[in-house]
Amino acid sequence: MTRAEAFEFLDRTARGIAEMFGSSCETLVHDMGDPKHPILSIYNGHVSGRTVGSTMDILGTAKELDMTALTTDFVNLYATTPSGQQIKSSTFHIIQEGKDGYNLALGINFDYTSLVYANRILVDLMNAEADLQSAMWQGGDSRLADIFDECIAAVGKPVSSLTKKDRMKVIALLDQKNAFSFRKSVPFVSKRLQVSRYTVYKYLGELAEQGGGNADEPGEL
Repeated sequence: MTRAEAFEFLDRTARGIAEMFGSSCETLVHDMGDPKHPILSIYNGHVSGRTVGSTMDILGTAKELDMTALTTDFVNLYATTPSGQQIKSSTFHIIQEGKDGYNLALGINFDYTSLVYANRILVDLMNAEADLQSAMWQGGDSRLADIFDECIAAVGKPVSSLTKKDRMKVIALLDQKNAFSFRKSVPFVSKRLQVSRYTVYKYLGELAEQGGGNADEPGEL
């Protein structure tokens, strides 16, 4: 493949990726055979503010790269632009050795700053202080106690005789009955099971890893 053919392929790929992933995705072709690695073509250059011929990198510097960086692919790395944008960056090389050799690279820089803000909004929207039923009715605590007693009875042993496997089963039964949606459910369960709150959270985590848990966020402390 000649240099012209390699550039045509990388330029076409860069253009296609930019069109596919939209205006937040900057793509470009670098001449890595030049220590200053100038930009030969660029799409959605508004992401970094660069144009063809620029020798600035995504970090806003024009430093010469070392020999390893000039020939190494970088995949899905984090970068922050001088204006504070959060970027996922990858670089892929096409290298031809010899008299007519060349080193061209396709760069992909995806600006996901807006997704970070959107995620914060979603987290705020999904946040709830406590379970509605336990807030509306004073009997919430007694209902939680009833559920706990039902689960202990299902295991068939007194709390003092429970093994870890038994306690895990109790936690799983409580989770299935949505007991951890009640206010202060974890302190209540830890006290009744005679274990620490940390242990209750640990059991819930283990159940989630096994695919046996319903509660992603246990009741508040």
